[in-house]
Amino acid sequence: MTQSLGMGRIASFFLVFALGIWVSASGLTESIAMYWDDIVYLTKQHLVLVCSSGFAAILIGVPVGVLLSRPSMEKYAESIMQIFNVGTTIPTLAVVALSMTILGIGFPPAFFGLFVASLLPIIRNTYAGLLTVPAHLKEAATGMGMTRQQILWRVELPNALYVIFSGIRTALAINVGTTPLAFLIGGGGLGELIFTGIDLMDTGMLLAGAIPTAALAVAVDFLMGQAQLRLIPKGVNPLR
Repeated sequence: MTQSLGMGRIASFFLVFALGIWVSASGLTESIAMYWDDIVYLTKQHLVLVCSSGFAAILIGVPVGVLLSRPSMEKYAESIMQIFNVGTTIPTLAVVALSMTILGIGFPPAFFGLFVASLLPIIRNTYAGLLTVPAHLKEAATGMGMTRQQILWRVELPNALYVIFSGIRTALAINVGTTPLAFLIGGGGLGELIFTGIDLMDTGMLLAGAIPTAALAVAVDFLMGQAQLRLIPKGVNPLR
């Protein structure tokens, strides 16, 4: 698993590097540079959408995953999980369009659509990570006199952190790649350059939005990989 993640990261860097070489060789660099001010402005909007919806998904997803992993929820966990799975089954564009009918246009429906798209990987990985904590560790903690809350915070969550971080990493990658759709409902972001470039058949404008989006996806994946490496304790971190 670790090896495949590493290979995926290397492939992503290679693709962005190759794209940069192609753009430079094709003479499109000057065309893209014309939109520099737009790139900076729209990248900020893109990051606001990604950070706000991603943070909200983490804030809701991790506690829900913890709750579903409790023994009292064992009979209902998978059924409830299927409800959240609807958010992934329905295309994000459809979720955004449906939310637009209730929330109007602009930031709110874009935030909601991205939040829904990011939620399931976090809940699923939190739930799965906590269930895979070895039973003997929990039995030993119980024998030491720990309460259920202490076992959760001191035993279960530290041992599940790697899997939880993997879910957050996946969710943020989905979020960054989906955010360009926010432009279609007035949410802003780099999708403005991408979709306008497609409509006008302007390759320079299209790449002015596509290249920063790809670079953001690689950067977010790299930063989450570093967080996964450095923030998870050595004893429960397969990367160290």
